[in-house]
Amino acid sequence: MSQRRPARALRTAVIGVLTAAALLVPAVPAGAAPPPPNPSDSQLGEATARQQAAAAEVGRIAALVAAAESELERVGVQAEAAGTAYLIAEEELLLAQQAADQAAVELRAAADQVAAAEARIAHFSRDSYMQGSALSSSAALLDSAGPGELIQRAALLDYVADNELDVLGELETARVRQANADSVARATRDERAAAEDAAQAAKEAADAQLAAHQSAYEQVAAEKAQYEQQLQAAQIQLLELQGARNAYDEWVAQRAAEEAAARAAAEQAAREAAAAAAAARDAAAGSGGSGGTGSQGGSAGGGGGGRGYVKPTSGRVSSCYGMRWGALHGGVDIAAPIGTPVYAATSGVVRRAGTATGFGYAVYIEGDDGAVTVYGHVHRYFVSAGERVSAGEQIAEVGNRGQSTGPHLHFEVHPNGRMYGGQVDPVPWLNARGVRVGGCGG
Repeated sequence: MSQRRPARALRTAVIGVLTAAALLVPAVPAGAAPPPPNPSDSQLGEATARQQAAAAEVGRIAALVAAAESELERVGVQAEAAGTAYLIAEEELLLAQQAADQAAVELRAAADQVAAAEARIAHFSRDSYMQGSALSSSAALLDSAGPGELIQRAALLDYVADNELDVLGELETARVRQANADSVARATRDERAAAEDAAQAAKEAADAQLAAHQSAYEQVAAEKAQYEQQLQAAQIQLLELQGARNAYDEWVAQRAAEEAAARAAAEQAAREAAAAAAAARDAAAGSGGSGGTGSQGGSAGGGGGGRGYVKPTSGRVSSCYGMRWGALHGGVDIAAPIGTPVYAATSGVVRRAGTATGFGYAVYIEGDDGAVTVYGHVHRYFVSAGERVSAGEQIAEVGNRGQSTGPHLHFEVHPNGRMYGGQVDPVPWLNARGVRVGGCGG
């Protein structure tokens, strides 16, 4: 953990100062000013004991923090998966409802056809009754008042004999078959509704568990911060007794140098990602905005390949795709400060942008290649549904919204074009398109 690094650096500095003090203090020449007071062995021993006790307590609480972090990540993945399962159940219920509605429409059409055929036969039967119920077909023709009525009755008799009774039977069969289909469709809809309710309950339970673990993690993290403060105080006191305050300054300088190096690396990665995104935008603009025929090559910052793909953001891969604790982590997490630009990985159309279960805010883009790319936990988004974007266009900023344990971008790829299902590992998918994100074997 990065929090342990300053303590290790400080202990190293203490050892270095003690060694240097033993080697470099010269003998006091006669008549020279006396050396500064030298702490007694008991004072040094007491200060060392306090420092060691504080270090041991920090080590103990650090283990608790690590365990709490691991547990928090586990329930976070499960809560995120439960949220995705709820979205899938919603989608399946919508499809089942559409199928049930279509079956009901077809059932009504079949019933209307049967009713129409029955009405035609009833009309003929009423006419026959009015002419005499025992009247034969030949008699009905002979009883005609004139040639016009004769032709009309002959046509009606032929139609009924050749078509109407068979058609009525077929339509009745179709109505029964369609009624069965309607029943199956409604039953399927009811099953999907029950599945949605179960997914909703699972999501709520996972959210509650995540909140509980978040609270426990914050409590133990606060306790660790208190012990670290005590350790720092004990270390400073020990350094003062050893006459090596400059060791603490060295530790501060070392920490500042490490932070400066980290900032420089992050800024360099951001510049490279921005350059790659700009190249992708230029290529998309040069090819009419299709995003499918770009020509830029890969870059140190993870630029896109020949088809116009780019790294979605700059940062460090903090979590990979795969099963963990019985749930699928369906994407790759790229840790970066809040506000870091998020780019469209490829050209396409925004299908959804805004609040999303588990992600807080998320953007869904259907690419020109048919794949849906997902950008989750964003702080802000700058696109809306139906808007066309080009590869490398900034669509959002890295954030820490939703079920997140730190600022990062959660990036997913759904090659089958589904909004919420069918995720694959984004790292090899990006690698195959000339984009390197690092980590996770990529």
